[in-house]
Amino acid sequence: MASRRPARLRIMKSAGGVVFRKRDNSIEVALIYLKKGNVFSLPKGTIDDNETPEETAMREVKEETGINGKIIEKIGEASYWFYLTEENAKCKKTVHYFLMEYESGDINMHNWEVDEVYWMPIDEAIKKITFKSDREILLKTKEILCK
Repeated sequence: MASRRPARLRIMKSAGGVVFRKRDNSIEVALIYLKKGNVFSLPKGTIDDNETPEETAMREVKEETGINGKIIEKIGEASYWFYLTEENAKCKKTVHYFLMEYESGDINMHNWEVDEVYWMPIDEAIKKITFKSDREILLKTKEILCK
């Protein structure tokens, strides 16, 4: 029986945003939908060299949703582990999330990485979002916005 190499450890840092808008006395947030995996998530991506988490969040939101937002404040961080089989690597990913107010743009102008983008009331988004860490960020967002 062949022995396997121990998995290497990889640390990843990303940033993303919860973009909100007020509509008809309610708060809506933008969620991305990925058909592969049937996943509702928040826009996020890897922090590039010489880029701040805030710059990454604004760039990723624009690329993945087609919309521009203004950062209001940092919501918090979410960390989780996953395994990359092809690299034999255990990865710890930390995502810095920022609350962003919608300024402009069109959700139909998202990039190829995302299948759909939806505006939905925050309570519906909390129910629909796929991952627990994203749900916790949305719950913090609701607390901030409903003060």
